[in-house]
Amino acid sequence: MSALPSTSPSPVPHNAASLARLRLLSVLSISQIVGWGTSFDLFGVLGRTIAADIGISNETGFLGATVMLLIMGFAGPASGRLLERHGAAKVMAAGSVVFAFGLALLSQAQGVASYFAAWFTIGIAGTLALSVACYTAVVEREGSSAKSVIGLLMIFTGLSTAIFWPLLSWLTGLLGWRDTLLLAAGCHLLILVPLHRFALPPIKARSQTAQAAADREPMPLTALQQKRAMIALAVISIGFSSVTFGVSSSLIEMLTQAGATPALALQLGSLRSVLGISARAADTIAGKRASPVTSGLVATGLIVIGFLALIFGHGSVWMLGLFIGAYGIGSGLSAISRTVLPLGFFSASRYAGISAKLALPGNISQALSPVVIAGLLDRGGLQLLLTFTLVVSALVLAALIFLAMLSRQATIKR
Repeated sequence: MSALPSTSPSPVPHNAASLARLRLLSVLSISQIVGWGTSFDLFGVLGRTIAADIGISNETGFLGATVMLLIMGFAGPASGRLLERHGAAKVMAAGSVVFAFGLALLSQAQGVASYFAAWFTIGIAGTLALSVACYTAVVEREGSSAKSVIGLLMIFTGLSTAIFWPLLSWLTGLLGWRDTLLLAAGCHLLILVPLHRFALPPIKARSQTAQAAADREPMPLTALQQKRAMIALAVISIGFSSVTFGVSSSLIEMLTQAGATPALALQLGSLRSVLGISARAADTIAGKRASPVTSGLVATGLIVIGFLALIFGHGSVWMLGLFIGAYGIGSGLSAISRTVLPLGFFSASRYAGISAKLALPGNISQALSPVVIAGLLDRGGLQLLLTFTLVVSALVLAALIFLAMLSRQATIKR
């Protein structure tokens, strides 16, 4: 059952709608920057400090990120049901309360058990307040036109490390890591809870016609076709996570093994996020002119071109540049495509449930792929890793082609 109201509204002036959209974007940008900046992103600044202080190895400490992502994945279907029943505002507010509790637990960690209990709690918070819940809040208010707002949100969310790494570093030097985490917990409790609960624009009451539009499937798929579409979307989610999130953690080492000097590898690697954000901006500007399937196909093609440039580049600076350019843009496009693809095959009112189900394989892939990628690179070398990534990319490409064919068949039926 959807949480969207269904009574008749009065017409909304264009300026009022624009202001509501700006308000939505502002609240959720703050929410996601703070949410990611005080959870997954804090490993870059505090991971080793916390591990040393509580007497665990760095490897054990960084497993906290894996625990967080796995819990977010496994809790995804349950959070989807909560989002459908109660709406994103209430669920995200509850998530911020859990975030505060998890960060407070982490600030008091004294060993392995309390450390992982904190990350388990933060994982629950993440599934209630990050990514799927955030995009559901957009779809509740924008319907099938949510792509542009989601694209802008992804651009701002990509700035979380740029904002929180220096901020966390400064606060840790000033207060110590434990009090810094308590301050972050207070931020969730005192700022994000009221923002989520009261500052999000209200969901406009819908006429029966508008509600029917939200419930209408974008294409006439049979039950079997819907099941196959879900499988294809899961393959795309797993594959894109592997070749973007998984590869990014080993990117510098890949460039070094491909022939780049350590300094050049660092310079090229730092360009990836800039290129990714630029690609998201371009895709957002393109709007409805670029369908999610088309964006996904372009993203996969660019990622493949990048990997081939590493295979046949023989350390050439130009080919290394081609790799980082194609891979950076492709990985940026893939993020938006993966997020909005469900809207192309399922109704807006089903977005929360569908996306939450897809979060399970996607988050598991995010949690495990860095370990798999690093293992392949360390044990088999660059060629084995690139062979693996090309096979994964081929599976993603096949799934996208299947969705494109499914869409065309459904269009012909109309």
